[in-house]
Amino acid sequence: MTKAITPSRDIARLIEIMAALRTPITGCPWDLEQNFQTIAPYTIEEAYEVADAIQRRDLADLKDELGDLLLQVVYHARMAEEERAFAFGDVVEGVTRKMIRRHPHVFGDGTARSAADVDGLWAKIKAEERAEKAAERAKLSASDSAAAVHGSIQNAPTSILSDVPISLPALTRAIKLQDKAAKVGFDWPNLAPVFDKLKEELEELEEAIAASAKHVSAQHEANSQKKNSAAAIQEEFGDLLFVMANIARHLKIDPEDALRSANAKFTRRFAHIESRLAEKGSAPVQSTLQEMDALWDEAKTQERKG
Repeated sequence: MTKAITPSRDIARLIEIMAALRTPITGCPWDLEQNFQTIAPYTIEEAYEVADAIQRRDLADLKDELGDLLLQVVYHARMAEEERAFAFGDVVEGVTRKMIRRHPHVFGDGTARSAADVDGLWAKIKAEERAEKAAERAKLSASDSAAAVHGSIQNAPTSILSDVPISLPALTRAIKLQDKAAKVGFDWPNLAPVFDKLKEELEELEEAIAASAKHVSAQHEANSQKKNSAAAIQEEFGDLLFVMANIARHLKIDPEDALRSANAKFTRRFAHIESRLAEKGSAPVQSTLQEMDALWDEAKTQERKG
């Protein structure tokens, strides 16, 4: 049995707790079974819960959720330490070095008079860091005789888009991809052509849906044709969402935040429908669309009044 451990404000205590949980025989059976892949979904979930607490302006909950997210960092660092890759201290050293390097106007001789200057400086330093990482990968690849093992390093992408994580939520990643491209001039100068593109993509989606409906109405449609129709609709829908993300970027709106707000509004208004129907001894499943739509409008009116 592990010795008694008390709570502490020191990060060392959290690292100690995680080490105890991962200690063979005396540790937690569940924690001992985990690996990077199994813990990653929890890491993403905790990040979303932090964002949710911020959205709700619940600072007490934010404190707890930040603790849960910090635990995820300690968890991954502990597993890496077990593989002799790196430890929590290496993570801290790496990020402190990065922040010092990226803020020469604070910690060095550089100057920046505005937020725009800082943003440009940050992008320049990140580009230098990417170049250094690429050079390091090339050096490692050249010195390693096991080319098959390190083929992925040898063929590492050098695109300016390559450091945008694939695991990000799709809308967030779309914004980041567009931002990267915009910084090298690949961007529309204003919203007018973006709206033109939106109309174009909407028309193409309508055409794909119409074509699919036409195919479905045929009596002897092949399965492959059905799959092609569904794939075409999905592709056009994706293009439409990508343009919507571009509009959000031009308007400096976080699309994930906007959609979360829309989800909350839908949940709130649908709860009003359920509540009003319950007052009448009814439920949505027993009601018509017209009845529920009228109650939806009622909820909208109430919200607009205050």
